[in-house]
Amino acid sequence: MNNIECQQWLEKSRPRVLFSAGLGAALVVLALTPAIGAADKIEFGRDILPILSDNCFQCHGPDVKNRQAELRLDEEAGARRVQDGKAVVVPGKSAESELIRRIISTNADEVMPPAKSQRKLTAAQIDLLKHWIDGGAPWGGHWSLAPLRSPDVPLITAREAEATSPLDSFLLARLAREGLNAAAQAPRETLARRVTLDVTGLPPTLTEASEFVQDQSPDAYERLVDRLLASPAYGERMAWDWLDAARYADSNGYQGDGERTMWPWRDWVVQAFNQNLPYDQFTVWQLAGDMLPAASPTQKMATGFCRNHMINGEGGRIAEENRIEYVMDMTETVGTVWLGLTLNCCRCHDHKFDPVLKREYFALFAFFNQTPVDGGGGNPQTPPIMTYSTPVQQANLTLLEQAFQTAGKGLEERERQVFPRPTGQSAEQAAEAAKLPDPIKAILKLPPLDRNRDQLLQLEKQFEKSPPDYAKQIQDLGTAREQRDNLQSSLPRVMVMEELPQPRKTFLLDKGLYNKPQESVEAGVPASLPPLPPSSPRNRRGLA
Repeated sequence: MNNIECQQWLEKSRPRVLFSAGLGAALVVLALTPAIGAADKIEFGRDILPILSDNCFQCHGPDVKNRQAELRLDEEAGARRVQDGKAVVVPGKSAESELIRRIISTNADEVMPPAKSQRKLTAAQIDLLKHWIDGGAPWGGHWSLAPLRSPDVPLITAREAEATSPLDSFLLARLAREGLNAAAQAPRETLARRVTLDVTGLPPTLTEASEFVQDQSPDAYERLVDRLLASPAYGERMAWDWLDAARYADSNGYQGDGERTMWPWRDWVVQAFNQNLPYDQFTVWQLAGDMLPAASPTQKMATGFCRNHMINGEGGRIAEENRIEYVMDMTETVGTVWLGLTLNCCRCHDHKFDPVLKREYFALFAFFNQTPVDGGGGNPQTPPIMTYSTPVQQANLTLLEQAFQTAGKGLEERERQVFPRPTGQSAEQAAEAAKLPDPIKAILKLPPLDRNRDQLLQLEKQFEKSPPDYAKQIQDLGTAREQRDNLQSSLPRVMVMEELPQPRKTFLLDKGLYNKPQESVEAGVPASLPPLPPSSPRNRRGLA
């Protein structure tokens, strides 16, 4: 839900009757979903698949080594199989389905799951399976791969006056089913506190709560919500969950847990929410902002998402093993955050429950396997990195750079007077430099702006007495360089993504071990996802 959608939802959900319980309470009510009633539509991914996966897939799932009776219940074709005149699932007829017969059997040799599995379906689960089959046994895929759809708003004719938004209709329908009444409207100060906590994570000030209590205009609540959405705290509150999902931290996570500076990426996330950055851009920038045409520093910064992995600096760790682990972390985090899949299992084998094969895992892995991160050492600023500066810091850096350039040009002009020579020659070629020590002549051979701090100090000492104004200009250039360099070195460096100049090959890894490569694989997406368009590049940008 983006900023605009959130605003629309909140404005529709005015503090009347049901919504007086507050946003948080409303969401809690929606989240509490006990046994499915007969009036509810059974969804395969939500209601049936968990029962089958928990109780049946160990012997009748995707794992070919443990599969029994050549029966697969993770695929619709397997569930519809008819063998020896017996159908596993007969749509519309649970009483004729072998699945139900075996589950409710009292014969120890037939009952499923078998006693040795120490698994047993509850009466509610069995009833749910029966209702599903009697309803036609509609199949479905993994919940996160199903198209999004808007649910039908429940009809609540008898209590429609209480509903001021579609959300209220869902709540009223559920309350009616549970035999409960809606709560009375909460006091206005309570409403102010609840919505402020929900939207910003902070309580309102006494002044803010008092203003809402005293504002009796019809749109008082809407204006309160508008103000909260415009607050910088809104982005900070919205970023909480994303930072958790992105495994954000400002330390490496191993042993000494050395500090690192990923907080500029965190601040970008907060800013993205406050600026209502569209979700497609929010996704593309974090996965491949560095690969966009003429990528801006902000777009490159966003790829810090991928670099939030832990960094192992343990003595004796093998760099390539570290590198592979980091790339796996990137791959699996993308699987969790954007696909709703637990890809971790596929490091070693085809997934037992989610629709992902080991080969498909490493095809996704290939997208992230092109980073130049080498896995060596425990540097909390492992390249590739970028320097981050605030607008104020950048302005100061520009001023210091200008002062450095001005001091350099001034010294160059003075040296033409101290060491007269033809145009095109360096100061060390002047006759006045002939008797100087060789190290000093070597320094004078360099343009003033190319001399480092130590070289400038040597020159300053050499000419500290004569001519004194020349020594002062040398000192001024050294001071200007030091001030500029000190600010540059104090700026945080954020780990970001880049691509290798030459692509790196990706291999299947036996049991996920870095040193046991098998056949090579090309970058691609799982078959359960729409294929990449033919024109799409096979890199992170194409994936994003």
